[in-house]
Amino acid sequence: MKKQWQLLLTAIMFYTRLPVPVSTPYSPDMLNKATRYLPLVGWITGAFMIAVLYVFGGIAPRIVSVLLCIIMSVWVTGAFHEDGFADMCDGFGGGWTKERILDIMKDSRIGTYGMLGLLLLMALKLTSLLSLPINKVMLAVIAAQPLSRFMAVTIIYTHIYVRENEDSKSKPVSKGISLPDLLLAGCFGLLPFVLVMIYLQNYTLLLIIPALLLARWYMARLMRKWIGGYTGDCLGAVQQISETVIYLSFCILAWKYI
Repeated sequence: MKKQWQLLLTAIMFYTRLPVPVSTPYSPDMLNKATRYLPLVGWITGAFMIAVLYVFGGIAPRIVSVLLCIIMSVWVTGAFHEDGFADMCDGFGGGWTKERILDIMKDSRIGTYGMLGLLLLMALKLTSLLSLPINKVMLAVIAAQPLSRFMAVTIIYTHIYVRENEDSKSKPVSKGISLPDLLLAGCFGLLPFVLVMIYLQNYTLLLIIPALLLARWYMARLMRKWIGGYTGDCLGAVQQISETVIYLSFCILAWKYI
């Protein structure tokens, strides 16, 4: 149990900006194993976001509450995944060879593709959630935060890490995950989604799964074609795209079903 607690703290240490005890041990192997708890980090991030919605939902305009909720997610994670998405936009938008794409992604400066991509992605998140009442926004957050991280974990299982060295800006990344760890991550990732679906008693939400798989297929195909695998930035991009797909799906389904 102590070992599992240390692995959870390792996941919190690297995937959020929340403080952990300084005595928490670290090794590359621990980071690989801690990936099983990445969806659980989504539970923590989601809890902070819901707390913001709960506090401001009754005293501020809905647009303010939802925007503060999104800001909270950025603060908790230190924009970790958003940075990855922006870097992937720059790399795949401006590079035409594997080497050039990897070089661009490790550049700490943001380019036009990254800026526009991130701006449009955040706008899509905001507008999608604004289409929902506050209580449904909470449910969308509960479903999206763990499940989107699980989608990133599946990339680690099915693809290879492609950077040959770590001379780029330091960004922790798991370089492999076992099947038992993948299944455990799947439990943490899918359980909130299933509970939300049962709570709403609306199984049209199952349509979110093929939408996510389609987005994952496209992202995985892009990575495999151009760089032969994934980087830490690619994982962040998969998480962000998956989170946005879930919010957008809630938005679309809300018009008729939710």
